[in-house]
Amino acid sequence: MSKIKNIFIEGAISPEFVAESIRKHTVKTQIGGHSIFLGQVREDELDGKKVQAIEFTAYQEMALEKAAEIREEIITQYGLSCAHIYHSLGVINKGEICFFVFTSAPHRKEAIQACDEMVDRIKKETSIWGKEIFEDETYSWKENK
Repeated sequence: MSKIKNIFIEGAISPEFVAESIRKHTVKTQIGGHSIFLGQVREDELDGKKVQAIEFTAYQEMALEKAAEIREEIITQYGLSCAHIYHSLGVINKGEICFFVFTSAPHRKEAIQACDEMVDRIKKETSIWGKEIFEDETYSWKENK
């Protein structure tokens, strides 16, 4: 397994960060397809209260190890050229990006399938939690789906 990369970003993931990530891949001419997932905080409503933000926390050491394991397995399984995972920590407001997965492969189908599986596995298998903060400042722990 390669060196464990830090997937965590304090605060929201900016559109400029996403754009720069894409730009950096234009020199990798063996890539034929990219797939990108952007997770955004929704203004859900629960019991008549609207979500204003989600506060993300993690058991970072364990989450980083698991994310690295998932990333390596998926790179191998789908023959990816590269794969990147970024997840926010802290309070992320409704409408802001909190999760960014970017996969690249010689062909589009592998990039798309790998991205979908990586998103599902990161949400299910890593120790990252979200606390929904409502407009009245009460909260509820969010279940990953």
